[in-house]
Amino acid sequence: MRTLQSVSVIGAGAFGTALATVAARAGRDVMLYARDARSAASIATTRANPKLPGVRLAAEIVVTHDLQEAANGDIVLIVTPAQHLREAVHALAPHLAPATPLVACAKGIERGTHKFMTEVIAETAPTSRPAILSGPSFADDVARGLPTAVTLAAAEEALAGRLVQAMGSPTFRLYHTTDVRGVEIGGAAKNVLAIAAGIVVGRKLGASAQAALTTRGFAELARFGRALGARGETLVGLSGLGDLILTCSSPQSRNFALGVALGRGQQPASGKLAEGEFTAPVLVELADLQNVDMPVSKAVAAILGGAITIEAAIDGLLSRPFKAEE
Repeated sequence: MRTLQSVSVIGAGAFGTALATVAARAGRDVMLYARDARSAASIATTRANPKLPGVRLAAEIVVTHDLQEAANGDIVLIVTPAQHLREAVHALAPHLAPATPLVACAKGIERGTHKFMTEVIAETAPTSRPAILSGPSFADDVARGLPTAVTLAAAEEALAGRLVQAMGSPTFRLYHTTDVRGVEIGGAAKNVLAIAAGIVVGRKLGASAQAALTTRGFAELARFGRALGARGETLVGLSGLGDLILTCSSPQSRNFALGVALGRGQQPASGKLAEGEFTAPVLVELADLQNVDMPVSKAVAAILGGAITIEAAIDGLLSRPFKAEE
């Protein structure tokens, strides 16, 4: 059985750098891949990444611009935005050894295909072993060694367990599951709902409204998950409810921050990627195909698409017929 001693991280953004730090802390041999050669050279020389200020890279982390070299890891973490995952895996696939665990660290659903991240990996790198990492965490906390717990899912129980053992540490606790779809749904849907929560805060609708939004948002997340075969314990765990609570209340969440800006009538900060902005319309399309009612997510997608004002969206949600709890 192949040992899992080396870890390659594809993507030298804030979260990729944080995960490289986690892997080094766990005693792995780590390689961090940056697509831009100048950026790779700068990070290698300074042992710092401007995208994660104040964090010094461990000496054990090798920084490279050579994708073929990076593909040699026993475990490969793909830390690219969801809508760019297919492109990244397509470039990586020819260099991968057969049966390499390929762990998606993006949270989203691919536009056009309605594919989840592990499905994109399975299509694009068919000899790899897809997995997904998700859960309540922020790059700065992870990199600094603050206590964090997340979920790793793979179709094979044995593989999921081995990946957790290879990556985990006392401050980065990993739980594993075979409910791949549940983890992917929780990670994708919570980003959309976090935008809604930010709008509530930006509009100063009050703590009661924010609590109601979070709980009703989770109800529709759960409905969507059940329709696609997710397990209940996953949806109420770290990668479902736990992630939703964190991202619906923290200014560190880019999705929440986007919602706050929208609620205040401000322009969102430039250069800050909020995955929920891209996931919202795809999530709604997939929900419609499954005949799942997701009013909060639909309102977010309509606001982002300019089809409705925030005031009209709020009025529409508040005027929905009274119904039994679900």
